[in-house]
Amino acid sequence: MSVREEFDQWANEGRDRGMEERHWHTAKHALARMPVRAGDTVLDLGCGSGYAGRALRDTADAGRVYGIDASPEMATNARSYTDDPDVAYLVGDFEHLPFEDDSVDHCFSMEAFYYASDPDAALSELARVLRPGGTFYCAVNFYEENVHSHHWPDLVGVEMTRWSEREYREAFRSAGFHVAEQDRIPDREIEIPPAEEFPTEDWESRDAMVERYRTYGTLLTIGVVP
Repeated sequence: MSVREEFDQWANEGRDRGMEERHWHTAKHALARMPVRAGDTVLDLGCGSGYAGRALRDTADAGRVYGIDASPEMATNARSYTDDPDVAYLVGDFEHLPFEDDSVDHCFSMEAFYYASDPDAALSELARVLRPGGTFYCAVNFYEENVHSHHWPDLVGVEMTRWSEREYREAFRSAGFHVAEQDRIPDREIEIPPAEEFPTEDWESRDAMVERYRTYGTLLTIGVVP
């Protein structure tokens, strides 16, 4: 199944709101670190329900927010969640962004970048559309060091690029970004049951669940266009 087909189905089933709820645990910490100023143009890459762009409008007074998603149904749902005329949702792929050179101030992506069919081309596109000094905040839970995520492509049913922390840094630099920072944001909101309640349907041991959420969490790589 293609990424578009898979997430059209998710959107039709209302699962976009569930994604928003789960991702918000760590996404909000990444969003709070973005240097968005009043009037800035912001792109949300793989926007899903569009929550990230709306949050930046509400908290940082971003001027114009665009969300782009491969799923038409996701974009349709996102549009239905706001009547803000300065927020727009588009359908497209990460390798062909419908923006002029040097036209975007900042980009955010949560749990979406690894769906790019050509992640290196996607980074090059971002480097093209971002203005000098612009940033890309790339947040993923699916990455090499997070061993608890390795089965996700089989679970979701689509191809996903699994890079290591080092590979993210190298790819960012190859595309022309400076890597300003890279760290992990732990998920401290997922409730972890006591050891006597394990194994569960999803976890063999409490230690594994703790490792997944508290140790690995979300990998955040921050690139800056020179």
